[in-house]
Amino acid sequence: MSYVLLIEPNTVLAKTYALAMRHAGHEVRCVTGAQAAITVADERMPDMVLLELQLPVHNGVEFLQEFRSYADWQCVPVVVNTLIPPSQLAPVLEALRRDYGVEQVLYKPRASIQDIVSVVHQHTGV
Repeated sequence: MSYVLLIEPNTVLAKTYALAMRHAGHEVRCVTGAQAAITVADERMPDMVLLELQLPVHNGVEFLQEFRSYADWQCVPVVVNTLIPPSQLAPVLEALRRDYGVEQVLYKPRASIQDIVSVVHQHTGV
């Protein structure tokens, strides 16, 4: 069983994603913001992070900057699942991959629940 840290400000989506991942055999911890995510990751290192970039207070890029600043967390796969349209994200996509180790980017309106579960399986090896 893998441990997934889900950073999603929309509580309905968070519950839906978490339920699907739990049914697929993953342990999931949901948080709505960047600072809470750092605290949770400090308590227990996740096997993977599923991240919305549009977060209240500190955005997803600020989370990635802090998260990747810790040596222990540099190898944790991060997948972005966002409402930011691919055309708007394109100019920074290479930097997200290169500088913050983002493994994959999903666009929420096109990503099904099964897509989310498949991506988690793929990046956790479970």
